[in-house]
Amino acid sequence: MRGADAIVVGAGVAGLVCARTLSRNGLEVVVFEAADGVGGRVRTDEVDGFRLDRGFQVLPTAYPEARSALRYEQLELRQFERGAIVRFQGRFHRIVDPRRSPLRGVRSFTSGVVRPRDLLAVRRLLSLEGRETTTLDALCEAGVSGSLRDGFFTPFLRGITLEAELATSSRFLRFVLDAFASGPAALPSRGMGAIAEQLAEGLDVRTGTAVSRVGDGAVILEDGETLAADAVVVAAAGLLDDRHIRWNGVTCLYFDAPAPPIAGAWLVLDGEGSGPVNNLATLTEVSPSYGPRGRALVSASVLGACEPDLEAVLHQLEGWFGPVVRSWRHLRSYAIPKALPAYPLGWSFDDEPRVERGLYACGDHRTHPSLNGALASGRRAAEAVLSDLR
Repeated sequence: MRGADAIVVGAGVAGLVCARTLSRNGLEVVVFEAADGVGGRVRTDEVDGFRLDRGFQVLPTAYPEARSALRYEQLELRQFERGAIVRFQGRFHRIVDPRRSPLRGVRSFTSGVVRPRDLLAVRRLLSLEGRETTTLDALCEAGVSGSLRDGFFTPFLRGITLEAELATSSRFLRFVLDAFASGPAALPSRGMGAIAEQLAEGLDVRTGTAVSRVGDGAVILEDGETLAADAVVVAAAGLLDDRHIRWNGVTCLYFDAPAPPIAGAWLVLDGEGSGPVNNLATLTEVSPSYGPRGRALVSASVLGACEPDLEAVLHQLEGWFGPVVRSWRHLRSYAIPKALPAYPLGWSFDDEPRVERGLYACGDHRTHPSLNGALASGRRAAEAVLSDLR
């Protein structure tokens, strides 16, 4: 049976932006999604009045693909502070970009985390050029002090790449530093899942419909039905014989607290390497709509996808915030083994979206590991389809 002009397999953000682009160019498009909702890794659940993103995520507002694909005003974005609070040598220190806040930037030098030479070193990082290295080598070669590297950059970049050794390629480091230097990170007021919901508006998305095989201008559903199309786009890893992709995992724990442990829309980083929690944020301080009035939603992220050691997490946070932590109620944990594809030294993510004529693929595992990469890959796949069908 003919399914549509184009069939997209997978309703993550890559598949959705691909389907949206094709639809806007006059094609009849059907999207099949095995899960019960759209978004893939970019989804939000509602639990006891709280909005829980499936893993701690943010939207860097300077992402070029996001600016093009999304209507920011409808997402009602709420911004994080430009900087971070670092737990270092038993105390919390605010580290901010002096270009954005000169007074706070000067105070960063009293923390012991930032050294005078680090201003020049960070400038070198922001203008990274030359040979590809690991992220760790790039930090060292730029002259970043050990305290700033270990206290700020290591937990900050671990939280972005989800790998502990800072072995990610410096090519991705350049992209990350430029994005966060160019604009604030933010959360949609209705959760990160609102991004996928916006992209899915007006599309024919059939959730709860798994695809078992693709090829020859058709998809075969799990129930055995075969549907033909002029173009089939696979927006999910695993269905095609993709090259071997290594994935980085993360575990995110959510807590209901009677009050925010730290006031303000701050990202909190473990600059001591003292326990399982790498980074923490009180999401209701960023966007009050993430929880009921009078309650605080705390997100804590642990590298690796595993059953979290709740006692170890609480012990670390009790050392940070005191015995009040024991009154926090654990809401839910998300262990996500395939949170982001790894981007090791020497790896290229510029995969051609056209697998063969009539068969295409997209996703952040084919561009680079970020929301921007997923959006870019979906757009490129749609452009390849349109080029072939014209």
